[in-house]
Amino acid sequence: MNKRMILPLIFGLVGAAILVSLGTWQLRRLDWKETVLAEIDARITAAPVALPAQPDPEQDRFLPVTATGTLLPGIQVLSSVKKVGAGFRVIDVLDSDGRRVLVDRGFLKVQDDPGPRPDGPVTIIGNLHWPDEVDKYTPAPDIEKGDWFARDLPVMADHLGAEPVLIVARDITPASPAIRPLPVDSSGIPNDHLQYAITWFSLACVWLGMTALFLWRIRRGTE
Repeated sequence: MNKRMILPLIFGLVGAAILVSLGTWQLRRLDWKETVLAEIDARITAAPVALPAQPDPEQDRFLPVTATGTLLPGIQVLSSVKKVGAGFRVIDVLDSDGRRVLVDRGFLKVQDDPGPRPDGPVTIIGNLHWPDEVDKYTPAPDIEKGDWFARDLPVMADHLGAEPVLIVARDITPASPAIRPLPVDSSGIPNDHLQYAITWFSLACVWLGMTALFLWRIRRGTE
């Protein structure tokens, strides 16, 4: 082998090895993430329990709960659903023996009338959730006009005089036909590790190809 080829060959093999190791690491991360998502799905669909006295945002995230009380007026948060269009998430207050928490009743199309709230006790089955929907690009709510652009739980709770606790409904009895429940699931949790792995492995192939081409040019230049 030409001595001029040794250093480029080493550089090419080491670079490819690093890229392959990054792809392998992403595959391990993929396996870990799929296990986590399976655990979350199992937790979401477990049998509901009574609403805890002091829910913890970490320990009780996605906890399935059931609660009974009276629905009081709340707010509507601008939202959209794929293949359905624009609308609102209907966030009301559930008064249960004096305890007030928030309930995400579901999605209401822009053109639809939500109809009257159930007159009397309702039973909610859903999951506790602390949405993370607010960033520096999210407009602040115009409370006077009733324009809300995200489920900012602390602000909503303060405005409605309720605990900063949100139940995302899976089932409401009696139901409101115009409002479609949007229960929590794991689909919104990012899982891009497979794409990352493919990217790293593809780069490794390109790296090896470029190394081979460079070595070939060196060899031709010395013939």
